[in-house]
Amino acid sequence: MAGRSLIHFVFGALATALGTYIYLTMQLDMSTGDYKNASTIYEFSVKDTHGNDVALEKYRGKVVLIVNIASKCGLTKNNYQKLTDLKEKYGERGLQILNFPCNQFGSQMPEADGEAMVCHLRDAKADIGEVFAKIDVNGDKADPLYKFLKAKQTGTLGSGIKWNFTKFLINKDGVPVDRYAPTTDPMDIGKDIEKLL
Repeated sequence: MAGRSLIHFVFGALATALGTYIYLTMQLDMSTGDYKNASTIYEFSVKDTHGNDVALEKYRGKVVLIVNIASKCGLTKNNYQKLTDLKEKYGERGLQILNFPCNQFGSQMPEADGEAMVCHLRDAKADIGEVFAKIDVNGDKADPLYKFLKAKQTGTLGSGIKWNFTKFLINKDGVPVDRYAPTTDPMDIGKDIEKLL
């Protein structure tokens, strides 16, 4: 009888260990996002500017515009103003603008995450939507969300992000439907946003 109890204990411990391993592996996959097998942005989690986890699932049913931003770029002033205008015009109708600071292009986003980023945007009078942690958008260390976006909406001359303020439009089902060049005025995206709202 004692032998059976020991066998049940060992099998129970192994099953628990295996279950824990599978659960943790799934959690890791959910947080980093498996961009090759993903079909929507809802399968990804990112960090906000204060380091908190944000599951993009929270944007389900919204039209989303994702932008890599920079503070010292020649495109910054116009994009900040026009993104603010887009948010004002379409925000109450369901548009969410998700901004990802990136320092990969000419080191034009020197501000740190957190309070420094919040102060920069406040000083720039840029009410551009939600701001997330600084990320890489190209290369081996590119955020999985951006690997997914680039795979779903390739750009001119390859899928790499060419510069600051590249924009991705996401429909209410979480699917990337368009990609816009850094020089595209955000207000020129308005007609495409209207179709999705």
